[in-house]
Order: sequence, then C-alpha cells, then structure tokens
Amino acid sequence: MARTFEDLVAEAETVPVEGWDFSWLEGRATEQRPSWGYQRMMGERMARASAALDIQTGGGEVLAGVPKLPPLVVATESWPPNVAKATRVLHPLGAVVVQDEDEPPLPFAAGAFDLVVSRHPVTVWWEEIARVLRPGGTYFSQQVGPASVFELVEYFLGPQPEEVRRRRNPDDARRTAEAAGLEVVDLRSEFLRTEFFDVGAVIYFLRKVIWMVPGFTVDQYADRLRQLHDRIESEGPFVAHTARFLIEARKRT
Repeated sequence: MARTFEDLVAEAETVPVEGWDFSWLEGRATEQRPSWGYQRMMGERMARASAALDIQTGGGEVLAGVPKLPPLVVATESWPPNVAKATRVLHPLGAVVVQDEDEPPLPFAAGAFDLVVSRHPVTVWWEEIARVLRPGGTYFSQQVGPASVFELVEYFLGPQPEEVRRRRNPDDARRTAEAAGLEVVDLRSEFLRTEFFDVGAVIYFLRKVIWMVPGFTVDQYADRLRQLHDRIESEGPFVAHTARFLIEARKRT
C-alpha cells in the first residue's frame, strides 16, 4: 500500500541528517556518479603523501574509505554535529579533526601539507589552499558545478537569475586557482541524472544539503510539497541533474 503524504513527511522530518552519508536515500532516490571515481583517485594520492589535509570533511566518511592514509592526516569541519561524527569515525584511524569555521585563515602554518583534498566544499579559499601547500604540493577536489539540481531548486524558489545559475563554474575555479599561484593540471566536468522517488526523499535531501533551498522547512513549503507528492504519485520520479567537476592543481615550485 502506498504511503501517505503525512507518513512520508513525518519520517523525513525526524531522520538524523548529520554527516555526509546518504544511505537513507537508498531505494528512495538515485544519483548517477561521475565517471572518474573521486575516492579511488584521492586514495591513490593519499598513499603517496606524507602530510594531508581534508577540508570540510563532513562526517569523515569519504576520508575514512581511503585504503592507506599518510603518516599525518588532518580534517576540518564547521558544523558541530559533523565534527562529533567525524571525530568518532576518523580518530581510530589516526586522523585529527579540527573544528574550523570555513573562513580564512586556515588554522595551519604555511607549507604544512603536500596534499590538500576536499569533496563538495561549500566555499574554496584558493589563497589559503596555496599558502598551506608545500611547493610542488597538490590540491585535489570534486566540486558541485553550476546550476546543480536546479530543477528542484527552481521548483521551490522559482526561476533563478543567470548570475546564480553560473556560480561554481569550473572555468572560474581555474582562473581563481591560477591567480593564487596554482597550476591546474586536470579539470573535468559532467552533468548527471538524479531521481527522487518520493517526497520524503526530497525533504531529507533539502534538510541535509541546506544551501539548495536556504531556510527550507516543511511548514514553509507545505503546499509545494503536497503538489510534488501528487506529481510523483501520478507521473513517476522527479528528475533533476547534478553538476560535478574534478579539479587538480599543483603549487608551483
């Protein structure tokens, strides 16, 4: 028997959203993955590093999946529930977790790391990344590209202006990285299909990825959520497209 709108909302409003683990969405949403395999590529670079920094680690899940960590590993995170989770996950592996507000400066000395990584950073402070890298060191990151999941964003917020739609453009990332003294050695981008099979999956996603619809609450968008529930029930999954890009940059010697 199909679950009611009220049942789906009640469940999605109460499920915990700390960390960066989306396993709760299994069977309720799908997201096509980029072809390059970020975690595998990050693991290869971690295995060669001596001191590494993971910026905005979330709950530490991605870093914890690396087969071989360097002798020195530090992770930063700003959101207190994620800091607590990352500490539980990463401390047993020998990694140090530092609470940091994601504002410059990074709380580390210049040239402290030969590898800096970040998966889906909210903000990228290129000059700080360049500062904490040793000469010849590498920044490696998978990032959210322009207008990602905007079918869902614009369903709730309406059409977005062009300057908002083009934010997080990989060409802008290249220019800013180079201006900070880094040489971009790899830059790739892909658009990937995402499907939401019920309104509960949408609520969970927007509670977790809080910058998509800022200030999102079920009460505020109750009418649109009910309309979305009816649409999914009659037409099938809500389809959106995520934008991802991979960037690797090296500090000049």
